Amino acid sequence: MRTCCIYDVLMPAAPSVAHAPEKMPLKQPPAADRVYTHVKQGVLERRYQGGTLLTEGELADEVGVSRTPVREALLRLEVEGLIKLYPKKGALVLAVSAQEIADVIETRQLVEEHAARKAVSAPPGLIERLEELLARQKEQAAAGDLAGAALTDRTFHAEIVRSGGNEILSRLYDQLRDRQLRMGVAVMHSHPDRIAKTLSEHEEILQALRSGDAEAAVDIVHRHVSWFSHLARGEVR
Repeated sequence: MRTCCIYDVLMPAAPSVAHAPEKMPLKQPPAADRVYTHVKQGVLERRYQGGTLLTEGELADEVGVSRTPVREALLRLEVEGLIKLYPKKGALVLAVSAQEIADVIETRQLVEEHAARKAVSAPPGLIERLEELLARQKEQAAAGDLAGAALTDRTFHAEIVRSGGNEILSRLYDQLRDRQLRMGVAVMHSHPDRIAKTLSEHEEILQALRSGDAEAAVDIVHRHVSWFSHLARGEVR
């Protein structure tokens, strides 16, 4: 039996206090993933332009990591065709080539013209979604946000492709997303007057889909995408 002492009488046990659970700090992505995202965004947004030589040391300092994850990230980016590694020198950011533009345009025309024809009988929400994207792109263009406008441009076309319900075509189209984005930003910087024409042609595509005119939609998409092929051959219109 426990013997009560004077201390127990004068100093009763303090009531237990329920502590709120501490918030766990957000876990950062692995170091290699952080470097990969940092460099890739820099390339796509033209902070690292074609011809820029990136060194492991500089990238390690920018992201705050060691050189080992930098090497891993650069290997992934080389596989994706965004950079070329040179041992003991660094990574060269590859410029958008005329052949790359031509290859992407050929694939886009095949997929997007087919998708435009099918989109005439697309789900009702497609028109509303395209109107929303077009309004966003106009705001981005007015603000001079060419990278944002290029991203919205790609999303506008991707929505039309996805509306057809063909998952294989949608995946094929999405595989081009980074190349399209980088290409679109490059074109808008080189030809800033083109953004007004792009917005006008998006309006035309939207109107053709609204009116249910499949052939007009296909014709506008063909003309809209073909402009990039003229650029590839140096025939800017």
